Amino acid sequence: MAAPDRKNDLLAVPNPVDGDVRHARRRRRSKGFVAGLVAGALLLVGGGGAAAYFGYRMSLDDNMERIDPFAEIDPSTRPSAEPVEGPTAPVNILVLGSDSRISAGDPNAWEAGAQRTDAIMLVHLSADRESAAAISIPRDSWVPIPGHGEAKINAAFSYGGPPLMIQTVEDLTGVRIDHFAVTDFESFKALTDSLDGVEITVPDGDGGSERLAMTGEEALAFTRERYALSNGDFGRVQRQQAWMRAIVAKAKNSMSEPLKMASFLEAITSSVAVDQDLTLDRIQELFTGAEKISTNDISFMTAPYSGTGRSADGQSIVVLDRATFDPLMKAVAKDEVPDFLAANSDAMDVLPAVVQ
Repeated sequence: MAAPDRKNDLLAVPNPVDGDVRHARRRRRSKGFVAGLVAGALLLVGGGGAAAYFGYRMSLDDNMERIDPFAEIDPSTRPSAEPVEGPTAPVNILVLGSDSRISAGDPNAWEAGAQRTDAIMLVHLSADRESAAAISIPRDSWVPIPGHGEAKINAAFSYGGPPLMIQTVEDLTGVRIDHFAVTDFESFKALTDSLDGVEITVPDGDGGSERLAMTGEEALAFTRERYALSNGDFGRVQRQQAWMRAIVAKAKNSMSEPLKMASFLEAITSSVAVDQDLTLDRIQELFTGAEKISTNDISFMTAPYSGTGRSADGQSIVVLDRATFDPLMKAVAKDEVPDFLAANSDAMDVLPAVVQ
């Protein structure tokens, strides 16, 4: 098995030429979306009064598509939540991104064999609300899928939609999923443009780095690219994480601009489908508890892998490094991620800090 190059390959940014973006063949949604979703609404309370706030809140709530993937899962097959000693519990959100093969606005349009997910991320918010982690699971990871034997993990969505994807991730990780969300990559454009673009720091090719301002179309091309990257899909995962972090930073810096935040909230709620329990009240509760978390308190990482290989039927696959992956997931389940990362920094593929 070949071990892929793990360098932070964020080079080869696609350049729009006469409106054409090259190699455009192909978040966070995570905590940045959670923070942004409520932040703008809270700003409107101060600027427009309670009546305007509640009217806007109802509009946002109506925008979001609701699904109930947990209803189809046998509770006896699910991991148990770890005991909680403090007033709040850790929260785990499974976030999926598709390449427009299923609309986030109509997840019930799922059809067997019709679509797979291109981004799979487990987002963990600590019980003390002082840190968060976003763990990308490579879509080609070769894993057991309940009722279907072994396959690439993104096939779970194709075989059984959101419920089977949740089951697959829970069985793989031993982590109980509290909430679920799905969006599509086309929404990257709208989210980015709603904030008047984002800035992403990339290597400059001379051993240094530079911060690039990107429009929505440029950010979409940036996050889709893999052919020009030395580490292919692994590089694309890092690009997705870099975009997500940039969105979080821009949203936090835009909280004093109600009109911009209103545009951002509209873009988010119109492009995401969530489980029925991830209500605006729940989102506000999460935001209020975690409002002191800074961008640097969020660890973006790729699930540990030992390399690539071939399945028995000839598919190109990613082989997870279970010797590191399993302890990481135990740390997630026990809400001990910061301690695990501190003790295993050399073994983890963590997105480096943004160059200021």
